[in-house]
Amino acid sequence: MSEQTPPRRTAAQRAEQGQRAPHGWPHALVAVLASLVAMAVVAALGLWAAGAADLPGGAFPNVVAAVVVMAVGGSVELSGDAGAIAQTNAGLSVLPLSVSLAGALAIAAGFLRPLRHRAVADVKELAGWAARIAVLWLLLLIGLGLLARHRFAIGLGNSPAADIGDALDSSPTAGFDTDVPLTLVFGLLWLAGVLVVVLLVSRRAPLPGRLLRFQESVRPAAFAMVALLLTYVALGFVVGVVVAVTRGHAVATFAVLLLGLPNLVWLAFTLGLGASWQGRVDGPFGLPMPKVLNAVLRTPDDSTLSLHTLAGHDGRVWWLLVVAAVLVLGAAFLMAVRSPARMRAWQHAVHMAVALTLAVLAVCLLAGVSAHYGLSLLGIGDLGGGLSGLVELRPQLVRALLLAVAWGLVSGFLGGLFARRVHRRGEVEADPGPRTGAGPA
Repeated sequence: MSEQTPPRRTAAQRAEQGQRAPHGWPHALVAVLASLVAMAVVAALGLWAAGAADLPGGAFPNVVAAVVVMAVGGSVELSGDAGAIAQTNAGLSVLPLSVSLAGALAIAAGFLRPLRHRAVADVKELAGWAARIAVLWLLLLIGLGLLARHRFAIGLGNSPAADIGDALDSSPTAGFDTDVPLTLVFGLLWLAGVLVVVLLVSRRAPLPGRLLRFQESVRPAAFAMVALLLTYVALGFVVGVVVAVTRGHAVATFAVLLLGLPNLVWLAFTLGLGASWQGRVDGPFGLPMPKVLNAVLRTPDDSTLSLHTLAGHDGRVWWLLVVAAVLVLGAAFLMAVRSPARMRAWQHAVHMAVALTLAVLAVCLLAGVSAHYGLSLLGIGDLGGGLSGLVELRPQLVRALLLAVAWGLVSGFLGGLFARRVHRRGEVEADPGPRTGAGPA
């Protein structure tokens, strides 16, 4: 009796089948929903700690949605109304980078998971997988944009503005709304940026065959920059927890950690490199932490935020320079160790200079702050008893980028020299040439 059995697959065939991991619509949906859950949880906890759970009219879910929209680069517009004879103006431009980071890490993990165990993937495959995520991402942004809108009544207390407003039926209200088309554009750019960074950084991400020759120079530098920025976030979180435990105001501190930790620590990163920022704080609004920032920026005119100006209020800020030197050199060493052993020190210097400059540019573009609100009745400004306010913080970009180039060249060269003493996995000695007079061992 003969029994037909399917032929046994070879190890290569089993490996090939394992490499073709599925990445269809269900996997894309899981990645997008994981990112939404991560951002919503972080935003909700941060807003709860900041006291937003007590907002009137059941506005808390709307505010959470607005923060998530802002975190992915969406456009949330502030609006006000105080009657026909009153004027209000408001604007807000800030990224809650703690929420952004949580969403980016979640969607990056979802994007990579079906592609693991792969070395090469063609452009069509990667584009199709990214397109599935993008379609679901756009649908998610539409839903968030429709949810992220609300209006509040502004209480003026017993101020003259309250009496005038009641008499003229011009009691002020404020609210926020989402520009859905603009949110879709910037949200899609945010997603594209995250996926590109994932492909540049992760060794688990397959690349098209034509791009494999670039991974030796690009991936180690990109990985080092991501590691550098995440290390700053980790250190900032530890410092924040210590401050919350030892100095009180724990709830307010955790609100800052959950909403804007990268905003603060990446600002500290650029300051440690010697960069300067321009800004001003006016009115009842201000920067939540640390107080030294508020002290420097709360002036009638624009002020310069730098190590020098901060040291005038707290000499401990010079430690930012030490931390930057140690961590940047560590990132350069990490980059060199992950690079091929044949690379020279000057090549590491160039790679580090380019990578650090791009990292500083990204921080400068993401960490800026611009917020203002004003109210006037009958042409008389700020009748709300201190309702008008202004917070601005913008980088001196050219100075920051030039310093990043200098730091990158020096640290990259030193990191390349230090890496020579480290044996790297897979390192092969240079071929000494043909052997003479000796047989094979």
